[in-house]
Amino acid sequence: MREGPADTRATVIPALRYRDAAAAVEWLCKAFGFEKHLVVPSDDGNVVHAQLVFGNGMVMLGAGQQHGPFDEAVKPPADAGGVASQGPYIVVADADAHHDRAVAAGAEVVLELENADYGGRGYTCRDPEGHVWSFGTFDPWAR
Repeated sequence: MREGPADTRATVIPALRYRDAAAAVEWLCKAFGFEKHLVVPSDDGNVVHAQLVFGNGMVMLGAGQQHGPFDEAVKPPADAGGVASQGPYIVVADADAHHDRAVAAGAEVVLELENADYGGRGYTCRDPEGHVWSFGTFDPWAR
């Protein structure tokens, strides 16, 4: 039995919880350029589960009030004292253009757009529900 990584597009996929996951799906696509891969609506109009893609990366998200074991362990920032417990980093082709798109959609910039000492250019922001996202041109896979 092989217990290493699967042979697939991306082997690490962050999973986030939102109070209003339906609004989050629309905002993440508009502000950050994600595309809907799968969206499963709930009976009340929210989202039970969504998969959003960006290049060969993906994030999964859903409403945080589903009352299952996962929801006891992972909360939206507003349900965890306003603190985000993870901050995905996404490699983009043009950090300046991406920054401008996100700011125009209402992203709160927490680390200004700048050139990094280790290479690349990027910024960090919060989405409307307080999740922290970093975007930059630094590609840790590049040689």
